[in-house]
Amino acid sequence: MLQLSGGHLPDPDPPYGPFPQPPMGAGHLSIEYDPCPTAAGEARAEVRRQLEGWGLSEQSDTVELLVSELVTNALLHTASRFRLTLTAAHGVLRCEVADSCRRSPRVFGTGVTEDRENGRGMFLVDALARRWGCHQDGSGKTVWFELGTCGTDGCGRRQP
Repeated sequence: MLQLSGGHLPDPDPPYGPFPQPPMGAGHLSIEYDPCPTAAGEARAEVRRQLEGWGLSEQSDTVELLVSELVTNALLHTASRFRLTLTAAHGVLRCEVADSCRRSPRVFGTGVTEDRENGRGMFLVDALARRWGCHQDGSGKTVWFELGTCGTDGCGRRQP
């Protein structure tokens, strides 16, 4: 059963922790998408290709699901282009989706009524990501999540 961690975390650190930029040899991908119905599928396919190229294909299912949730939120809440960024460095895979909507995502728990169509995606992000958060960027925001890439059982999952 999925359990909430108690909410999203602030992002006090830059994306690469104490490093000013991704280290040499780290994986980095950044793509801008038009706000069209095919964008979520295109983003999932690109994520799968990148993770395979980086030797992280065992993480593809989880990452694709979480990317799909963030991209769908961007498509639902803004009619402008958005940017997907993936970075793999220092045992962490970080995904960011930046869009022009300033409204922060909310996590709706399992008590959400059956007739509600929206709001469950961030519950999945909260349950499956090691950490996640949202920060304001000028006229928009960036929603991000992180997973571990060390390949050991439980790596990347929240610790109780």
